[in-house]
Amino acid sequence: VLIYDFQKEVYYSNDFRWANKGHLPASTFKIAHSIIALESGVVADDRTVFKWDGKKRSLKNWEQDLTLRDAFHFSCVPCYQEVAKKIGEKRMNEYLGKFAYGSMKVDSSNIDVFWLEGHSRINQFQQIDFLIKFHQSKLPISERTEKVMKKLMVIEETQDYTLSGKTGWSSRNGINNGWFVGYVEREDKVY
Repeated sequence: VLIYDFQKEVYYSNDFRWANKGHLPASTFKIAHSIIALESGVVADDRTVFKWDGKKRSLKNWEQDLTLRDAFHFSCVPCYQEVAKKIGEKRMNEYLGKFAYGSMKVDSSNIDVFWLEGHSRINQFQQIDFLIKFHQSKLPISERTEKVMKKLMVIEETQDYTLSGKTGWSSRNGINNGWFVGYVEREDKVY
């Protein structure tokens, strides 16, 4: 676990060494991926529909037409693979460079899987750095994209707090890695 107290500018962790170790971002990449899709015009907004091709998919809730909002929350891999192909290797690398998003290894042979398998890596500090820039409106993206994404990322909203983020899970060489990447806002505090 790595937590950043935005107000105090302090990190808390049960294992700082592990927090520095890079891993595949898995579905947490859908945050950056969705931003790139919106910025590049590959998707118009969170209501853009991905038509189901009728083929059996590994999760039942992927076997239907999905909006970007649903594809994000259901973590629809085939939907985002389609998006990645439309973005293309060149634009994907340009945006990842602008965002300083970990160490992604993207080329024409892996454009639709680089966040799920291979040699792409991001560590917990890099994930938090990306979220800080996003939350503070310091990513080089439009205000419109930022607003769409901040709404899209909300997982739970109560009178006391708002929790935003994305889960992810990768399995490589028998090693499972689960992620939760996000932030909680409570009153005027952000973690």
